[in-house]
Amino acid sequence: MTTLTPRERSLSLAAVIAAAFGVGMSFGVGLPLTSLTLEAWGEPKWVIGLAGAVPALAILILLPLLPPVVARAGAVKAILTGCVIGAAGFLALYAFQSTPAWIVTRFIMSGALALPWLAGETWMNTVASDGARGRIIAIYAISFFLGFMLGPLLLSVTGISGVLPFVVGAAGSALASVPILLAARLAPDMMHEGARSIASALKLAPIGMAGALLGGFAEMSYFSLLPNVGLASGLDQTRALELMSVMTAGGIVLQFAIGWLADKMPRVAVTTGLTLTMLTLSALLPWAITGPTAGPAVAFFLGGVILGFYTVGLSIIGEEVETRDLTSANAAFLIMYQIGAIAGPFLSGAAMTFSPVIGFVATVSAAMFVGTLGVLWLARSQLGTN
Repeated sequence: MTTLTPRERSLSLAAVIAAAFGVGMSFGVGLPLTSLTLEAWGEPKWVIGLAGAVPALAILILLPLLPPVVARAGAVKAILTGCVIGAAGFLALYAFQSTPAWIVTRFIMSGALALPWLAGETWMNTVASDGARGRIIAIYAISFFLGFMLGPLLLSVTGISGVLPFVVGAAGSALASVPILLAARLAPDMMHEGARSIASALKLAPIGMAGALLGGFAEMSYFSLLPNVGLASGLDQTRALELMSVMTAGGIVLQFAIGWLADKMPRVAVTTGLTLTMLTLSALLPWAITGPTAGPAVAFFLGGVILGFYTVGLSIIGEEVETRDLTSANAAFLIMYQIGAIAGPFLSGAAMTFSPVIGFVATVSAAMFVGTLGVLWLARSQLGTN
């Protein structure tokens, strides 16, 4: 992308960042709309849980198939195709009011929305300069999660009945396509001869991949189970949910600072710092969670660290992987994140059956301890190879 002027580079990145907001909004509407609707239909909890797991499963299953699609179609067509299918999916949910149809439709929608996710991140990592990569990815993450946060707020206004919530969800996908259309001529070329497979791409930036696995593990463990930990610690439902809001706010507010650190320090050191900070904060949680100040403070910094894994890990991918392999490497990164996102709640939830608070904390802390050792070992191996 050396042919882009500084202004064109900024406009190109702005388009991807703006599109992330719309994609985040679609996910933010789709997840609670599905669970609340199935609850209103009287579906059993396991069916609601299955429907909630469908997006992650769809992304995990379909992502290995998408890099060749993105390479052949190009970034613009790939993103627009995903947005169109995502928008149509919301309208299909309204048209077909049955649980099996919703589960199938959610699978197709989520797989389609993985296209703008994958192509957008590859676009961003291709265009971003290395000296500002961490901050750019931080802004991208902030945009996505702001859209994600807006989704449930919009749903609280529209309700779940009638056509309006489905139109709002479709509008999120449509919104994501607008900046991409406007910046189409500034999109990078994603067709590269000799690009690696996803399996081989896993080896190109192992510390970044490790960060993805740890980030997915921590994110879904905390975002799925922190309210339950709060209730088990003696908090009422309102205070337990407030911790979730504070944690989300911490993730958004602290991302730029973490991205700045990733640009100014070795990103391996920042990743190690995140694992150690996560380990410390998790260990403090049982003693801090009921405190009126300590609980929100720990939750705030937990949110920053959790989302920081994604920011720093994706920065490492862009730093260490050649342009021709970025699409495969980004797909591998997202797959690792989804594996962590599935394993985290499962293992943490299983441990909570023995001790609701200590079991959760011990599981996350153990994962971060092993992660710290793993990152240090990978860093040493890279030094030995170099």
